[in-house]
Order: sequence, then structure tokens, then C-alpha cells
Amino acid sequence: MANYFLDNPDIDFHFRGCDLREVVAHSEDGYARSREYPFAPVDYDDAMDNYRKVLEVVGDLAANYIAPRAASVDTDGASIADGKVSYAGGTRENLRELGQADLLGMVLPRRFGGLQFPFTIYMMATEIISRADASLMNIFGLQDIGETIHKFGTEEQCEEFLPRICSGEHTGAMALTEPDAGSDLQAVKLHAYQDERGKWFLRGVKRFITNGNAEVLLVLARSEPGTRDGRGLSLFVCNGDSTVRVRRIENKLGIHGSPTCELQFNDTPAQLVGARRFGLIKYVLDLMYRARMGVSAQALGISQAAYEEALKYARERRQFGRAISEIPVVSNMLIDMRVMLEANRSLFYASAVCVDEKEMLESLVGRLKSEKKPFADENSRLKEVTKAANLLTPLTKYTLAESCNKITYDAIQIHGGTGYMKEFRVERLARDARITNIYEGTSQLQVVAASGGVINDVLGEYFSGKERKEYRGGLTKLSGHLKEIRRLFLESLRYVVGKKDNAFQDVASRDLVDLYGSLYVGYLLLGEAERDARKVFIANRYVVNAMASARKSAEAIRSETFGDLLHADDILVAAR
Repeated sequence: MANYFLDNPDIDFHFRGCDLREVVAHSEDGYARSREYPFAPVDYDDAMDNYRKVLEVVGDLAANYIAPRAASVDTDGASIADGKVSYAGGTRENLRELGQADLLGMVLPRRFGGLQFPFTIYMMATEIISRADASLMNIFGLQDIGETIHKFGTEEQCEEFLPRICSGEHTGAMALTEPDAGSDLQAVKLHAYQDERGKWFLRGVKRFITNGNAEVLLVLARSEPGTRDGRGLSLFVCNGDSTVRVRRIENKLGIHGSPTCELQFNDTPAQLVGARRFGLIKYVLDLMYRARMGVSAQALGISQAAYEEALKYARERRQFGRAISEIPVVSNMLIDMRVMLEANRSLFYASAVCVDEKEMLESLVGRLKSEKKPFADENSRLKEVTKAANLLTPLTKYTLAESCNKITYDAIQIHGGTGYMKEFRVERLARDARITNIYEGTSQLQVVAASGGVINDVLGEYFSGKERKEYRGGLTKLSGHLKEIRRLFLESLRYVVGKKDNAFQDVASRDLVDLYGSLYVGYLLLGEAERDARKVFIANRYVVNAMASARKSAEAIRSETFGDLLHADDILVAAR
């Protein structure tokens, strides 16, 4: 039988290569939890063995049950009648089976019924499920809201909401976006108010809410009257009860199995999560790490599915007396898809481990503070890891979502006219891919989010260390290319900063981010090529292409070829 974990050697490569020793040891309290829970690991090897077995279960479910239902889920979609949303039949079956396999609380503590897995392992499961049905990820991935409640909520809130999320009885949703507050969440208007007893209630409208029909809702609302910015927003948790009316579900291009809802809150009883006024500036920003990575996993899964479909079709389709996979222009497309896919996976899992380390250090620093123990070293390390995560998560989302659209587009091209037909899977994959570089922050906003870290060269020490390293054989030449990309980046950065023009810096930011991202991924692949000969070809193809792209980006910055953007308004006015 097929298995989307076992039949993907690249996921296995990253599973074996990721170093989660410190993260797991902290989560398992030095493996003392094994004395309390029969299935808790007794050491790191035991933990990894357990993670592998669960990922094999995920791979089996994805390949043999979820994927075969995906076409009918897309056709049937979610529906609404009398304000009540119903999932497609296949989605209901998928959720039932995931719940039976105890997979709906992967990162949540065992005491609430969860598996207490590292974020990185959870992301592997998310990629695998997304390959089978991208729309299901939008429900499966929202178990993250349980982690937000666990991290910032009270013990009573955890006991009320988390067990039912872990069991699959309840699903969750993030209710952030409003008709006039899409990417600009500081403009949120939904009103949160207290009665004379101090109880909180919510009143207003949210729009484009993924899985908005969920039983547990995390809601960003304006709790401070008279405020207009993010400092007046707080985070609340509430039940999706009769006071929350689903006014409509959107008729979307893709991901039809995931209902996207417009919600009206009619004096809905709610509970404050954490402290007032920190809803956006702390809690939602923290949640965005996971949201960006979840969509990146979705994009990666779609990309893998599209590549597999294109490869299979190219090998079977014969033209001019041979399989089209043997035609150089087609084989070149397939190779580029494969290189892009594996490079993206390297970036993704490096970023996932960074998020795991960040969250581990946050927990450790918090514990040391509460125990009144020294924490200066741990806090210093946390600051550095947070800087890296602040860069890598938007960089990953931007890179993988844009690549996903490119890979699915090329998969259709390889299919030719048949790929445009609904009978072929790539047509659905292309529609599902299109949302990945839009929601949870468009690619443009990801560039903005990453640009600060790029301009401050937060990975500078990492790159300097890599430049001092000696590589053997053919990798020496690739190391030289990466040193040249680094030189081009630093030269471009000095040029941009030296102009002391914020507008120019803004329009140059995409080229700077592209330069920086290709440099980071290049060094990741170089390290992988040292460990596994299979990666040498991937590293070579990627770095050579990155070198050409880096020269183009550097030239665009130096020649200011995008200078007309600085006068875009004038140009548009003149055009009218």
C-alpha cells in the first residue's frame, strides 16, 4: 500500500537529520514524564521511534484514505443551510479517522489528551496531509489555536477547551480578519465589552474566517474604547454557539473542503486570553509563527503532489515515439521542479526547528523566572533565536508559496491540454495552490516582514562561519559561488542603506530578501550534500541558478531599474 511518509525519501532525510534533542528533553521534563504516562518516551531514541511510527500512520491515512476522497471533497465542498455549515462527506470521514488515530492534538499536552509532539514533527504530518488534500490542512492545522490557549490562557480555559480539541469533538478557528481589516489587523473594530459583573461579550462581524463554523473560536477584538491601533486589541476565546451566526460561506476558487465564513457575533459570551491590550502585539504575532509555517507546509504538500503527478504523466505520455519525460525541455522542467521542491523542504524544516527552539527557550526562561533562578544566558540565546525566527518564518512562507504556484503551473504545462481538464488532479492542485501566497499574509507582506532581519543581517555570523569552513571536492566550487552571492548581497545592502532613502529601501527589499534567502538555502543544501551524496546534484543545480539570480537582483538594485516605483502614483495619474 502507498504511504506518503515512507514513499518520500526527502521527508525521511529531514526526519533523520533534524536535531530536536534539547527540544524533546525539555518537553519531556528530562524524560521524567515517562513515569507518569505509559506512552511517553524514556529517551531521545525512543521519542524519535515513536514520532516515526505516528508519521507512518499519517502517511497511510493520507495516501489510502484522504487522497482518494479529495476529488469528491473538492466537488461537494462545504455547504450552508439555515446558518448551519456542513462539511463535505469526505471531510467528515477524514476528521473522524484523524480523531480515532489521536492526531488532532499533536502538539498539545498529554494531560489534555494530546501527543505532546515537537512542532517540527507536527509540520511533517501537516505536509503529508496537505499532499493528500490541501483543504483538510485548513482544519487539521487549526489545532494550533489550542496551543495558543495552552500558552497564554488560564488552567481553567485549558481544561475547558483543549480536551475536546484533542479528541476531535471540536474544531477551532482564528477569527481575525474583518471587512475593513484584512492585512491591517490594527484596524479591527469588533467590539469587546464587559457587563456589570465583569463578564466579556463580543459584538461585530468577522470575514474570511477559515473553518469559521468551528466550536472553539479565538477572536481578536477591540477591548479599549476610543483606541484605533493595535494597543487597543485583546484576544478572546469563545464557543461557536447560537450567538455566533454564520452569515455566509465564500464561493472560492479552491480548497473547497474548507469553509471560509463570514461571522456575526451577537453579544457572544467570551473569555479574555492573557492580558488586555496584548491581543495583537503579543498573542496574534506569536500565533503567526505557526500560521505562516502551516501554510508553508500546505504549499509544500501541494508542490509534492503536483510534482508526482507531472512525473507520472511525463513517463506515461508518449509523443514522437518516446515518453515526453525523455524530451529535454520537459525533463529540464521536471528537474527544476524537483530541485525547487527539495530546496524548499530544506528551508522549511530548518525554520520549523528554529520555531521549536524559540518556543523551548521561551518556556525555559519562563520557568527559570518563576523559580527565581538565573536566566541571563538562556534569555540572551532566546533573543538571538527569536531574531532568526522573525526572519525565517516570513521568508519560508514567501518562498514556498510562490514556488507552489510555479510548480503547479508547470505541472499543468507538462500535462498539456489534459491538465486543464477537471478529470486530472493537477487542475485542482493549481486552484488550491493559488491561495497559499495570499492568506496568512500575502507574499508582499512576507517580504516586508522579512526585510528588517535581512537589512540587519541577522544571519551574518552564521554566514561568516560557513565561509570559513572548508569543503571537499566539487562542493568547493559551490562554496565559492555562495561567497560571491554573499559579496553581492553586502554590496547591495551598503548601496541601499547608503542612500538613506526609506522609499528606495522599500522597493529594493524584495531583491534583498531574494538574495538573502538564496544564500541561506544554498548553505543548507551544501551541508546536506556533505552528508548525503544524493543531495550533491540538488545543491549544484540550486546554487548555480541562485548565482545567476543573485547577479540579476544585485544589478536591479545598483541600476535602480525599479526606480519608477518611487513615482508610481504620478505614473498612474498620468495614465488616466
